[in-house]
Amino acid sequence: MKKLSLPLLLFLTIACTQQAQAQAQQAQKTLKKTMVDHFFSCPLDEMLDTLSYQYKLRFIFEREPIHGMDIVEHFFNESLLDVLKVVCQKNDLHYWLENDGTIYILQQPDDLERLQQLNKMNQSLSKVKPKTLDPPKGPPTHFMFSISGRIIDQNTGEALPGAIVKVRNTELNTAANTSGNFTLLNVPADTCVLEVSYMGYQPDKFRLDDAKIKGQMVLPLFPSMNSLNEVVITDKKHGVINTDSKKVSVLQLTPAALDKLPNIGERDILRSFQLMPGVSGSNESSSGAYVRGGTPDQNLVTFDGFTVYQVDHLYGFYSAFNPNAVRDVEMYKGGYSAKYGGRLSAVTEIRGKDGNKNETNFGGDISLLSLNLYAETPLNKNSSALISFRRSYQGPLYDKIFGQFNKSTTTGGGGPGGRGFMNQTTPSSYFYDLNAKYTYTPSDKNSFSWTYYSGTDHLDNSRDLNFPSFVASYSSDLKMNDYTKSGNVGTSGKWVSTWGKKLFSNTVLSYSQFNSDHNQGTTGTVTDSGTTTNVNNGVLEHNRLRDLSLKSDWEWQAGSKYKLLFGGYGSYLNIDYQYTQNDTISLINQHTTGAVAGSYAELEFDPTSNLHIQPGLRETYYSPTGKLYTEPRFNATYHLTDRFNLKVAGGRFYQFTNQVTREDILNGNRNFWTLADGKTMPVSSANHYIAGFNYETKDFLIDVEGYYKQLNGLTQYSIRQQGGGAFSTVGTATSITENYYVGNGWAKGIEILLQKKVGVYTGWIAYTLAQAKSKFSAYGTDYFPSDQDVRNEFKSINMYHLQRWSFAATWIYSTGHPYTAPLGSYTITTVDGNKQTYLTISDKNGERMPAYHRLDLSATYDLLKINGSKVGSIGFSLFNAYNHINTWYKQYSIQNNQVVTSNVNYLGMTPNITLSLRWK
Repeated sequence: MKKLSLPLLLFLTIACTQQAQAQAQQAQKTLKKTMVDHFFSCPLDEMLDTLSYQYKLRFIFEREPIHGMDIVEHFFNESLLDVLKVVCQKNDLHYWLENDGTIYILQQPDDLERLQQLNKMNQSLSKVKPKTLDPPKGPPTHFMFSISGRIIDQNTGEALPGAIVKVRNTELNTAANTSGNFTLLNVPADTCVLEVSYMGYQPDKFRLDDAKIKGQMVLPLFPSMNSLNEVVITDKKHGVINTDSKKVSVLQLTPAALDKLPNIGERDILRSFQLMPGVSGSNESSSGAYVRGGTPDQNLVTFDGFTVYQVDHLYGFYSAFNPNAVRDVEMYKGGYSAKYGGRLSAVTEIRGKDGNKNETNFGGDISLLSLNLYAETPLNKNSSALISFRRSYQGPLYDKIFGQFNKSTTTGGGGPGGRGFMNQTTPSSYFYDLNAKYTYTPSDKNSFSWTYYSGTDHLDNSRDLNFPSFVASYSSDLKMNDYTKSGNVGTSGKWVSTWGKKLFSNTVLSYSQFNSDHNQGTTGTVTDSGTTTNVNNGVLEHNRLRDLSLKSDWEWQAGSKYKLLFGGYGSYLNIDYQYTQNDTISLINQHTTGAVAGSYAELEFDPTSNLHIQPGLRETYYSPTGKLYTEPRFNATYHLTDRFNLKVAGGRFYQFTNQVTREDILNGNRNFWTLADGKTMPVSSANHYIAGFNYETKDFLIDVEGYYKQLNGLTQYSIRQQGGGAFSTVGTATSITENYYVGNGWAKGIEILLQKKVGVYTGWIAYTLAQAKSKFSAYGTDYFPSDQDVRNEFKSINMYHLQRWSFAATWIYSTGHPYTAPLGSYTITTVDGNKQTYLTISDKNGERMPAYHRLDLSATYDLLKINGSKVGSIGFSLFNAYNHINTWYKQYSIQNNQVVTSNVNYLGMTPNITLSLRWK
């Protein structure tokens, strides 16, 4: 027998009791028994199962990697110990005989402590939660009744939304709602067994009795562990990010699994969705979701009920949501429920953790970019709290990000005489966010919670402009100011109530505020032929949005095949936008207000066990236009077989609050929030048409969806300086004219996902073929590619688990984004002697960026205590591993009537390291 550690063996020997010694001696005697004649041709785990059954031995091992090792051996008159030595040697394995007779099969010597701990946990769970149910206490006394309850995490007390509850040996089943509550009607008898399952948790079963059916049931589940040979998992396996085969265009994730993916900073919720089909993955500068040809402002993002208007930190390398404060996330890519509204493209619903109700936990993550701390604790029997704080700090990696985005490759337009320039910067930027939540549960039927969020970015992209002089009489000392402070503050109070076995409600009062202040311009002096001119050209922008909302969602289980979802909502919006030039001239001063109110109703109908139909209707009143907007919705799924599903969805969607693009050819486009008024800026609308299918086996999922979207009331915005054209760029203006360009568009595409969900190697391949086009009369009569038009996008996500190590590699490729470029410039002398310079512009989005592609790599190592329990991890990541230059956008400047072009590039090869620690 191989001795892995003499001190460990001595410690175990001293600690053994006489009974344990007897067990070990018995196992050793058994291992000396001779195997007379046996031929094995099977996976190694099946061989170990056979030996365990025939010789009453107890083996502990991880089944998945051991199953991949094949045994083809003939054993004749050999002891079991020799047999064990042979198979271990041929497969580079180790074994350990425990003092209680248990035999551990190890891939690495340091696996022993981990498997010992997992074995102890399994034994502990088997004592708390028996694997077999007790028989009924007597014959059934209640028939055809309804039950209700709540499904929770056994360790933390958190609700498990979407968990499946099924009555054994029947077709009666349901899914828990967003609060973990469920209702089952027409339960046959009070001796039935409920089978409960949820992704990432061990499935469990609960027998009903006379007492349980009278109250609100609480059904706890244990999180899944690494699978040992004695643990049988019967539920479907799930990946890091999952599609829902029972819903159309839905993605789901749990933040705990995100450390398996490569990242530039830390686990990130919104950027992880960018690895799925239909969500663009080439926008490094934004965590916002470009979903199926839509823009980020067309994606509704909510956190515990309040709307988050800014979802980015640090040029989009971080999303605004701390993964340590998030319980679960769902993204609806289109055709979504009548429960949601106010956006044209997609919905991302984020639910925060309630805080551990059973024990105090705290921990943190530190990387080369940021520090992230959190704590959660029960306050008393009925309440819990959570707080998390994250802040970036400046170091070599942080400075590299800012240095990269302030470094440009310059080419002269209009011939070789164009002037080049170098950009230098001294960044002084940071971001932070704070999450806090308090949850109070006075009874099984009522729960109250309060959530607070605050996040702010300070981004300083200012630089010195050093123009090389080709004329001795010309010199300049200029500085480009580019400073932005932006952020979001949100809070909500939520009341979840169970009014009976068939009726639930979820009411949220929320407030959200978005602020953005931007200072961009050029200051300094220019000397030409002995004449020095002071330069003070620039703009100040201020955008503020306040949103006070009340929403109440209700669920009524009207029958075993019918569920009615209905509710009401109302919001009061106040938006300010100010645009000031040269510090003194106020050019735009908008102050808009509006109210949105309405109601919705939706029916979930299952006429058969294979067909699910969900028609809905949403009615919204919008005060600035004084009109009522009707939004019909529909989706359906049909289970052709247990593995093959068909799905369709469609609907009409309106958007009243828009983030308008202010086109700026020279300095890059800017966005600001404003309200539709039905006149210069109409209420935008979209029609969704979606159809697809998926095929799912134990190991694989194939999902295909096609979509088509019609878009109306799209708005772009530009300003016209006095005496200039829409693209006038140089000169001092005393007034401007605002121009809202109204148009329409369409987007279509097909998405293909092939996902491997089981084994030491998992991952997926995603491909999207798409088009997005727009038409604005101001740009002509033809459709042109939309800003977010990407024809082809391919993603390969690969993850491999080896003992404590998890390795991942993701590769993204997409064709280039379209853009509008200046082709040249000309100068006109006005009647008063002043000179005005204009640009000659290409066709709208008539140019394309080069193709985008990058490879990201990561490796994560789990940190364990001496007893084998996990206390954290250390992660290594390499962003853009082969250092490919991807262009973010182009900047232009006019020097001596020539256009100078500068490429602002995304990050090159960037390493990072993250240490995560957890304590209880």
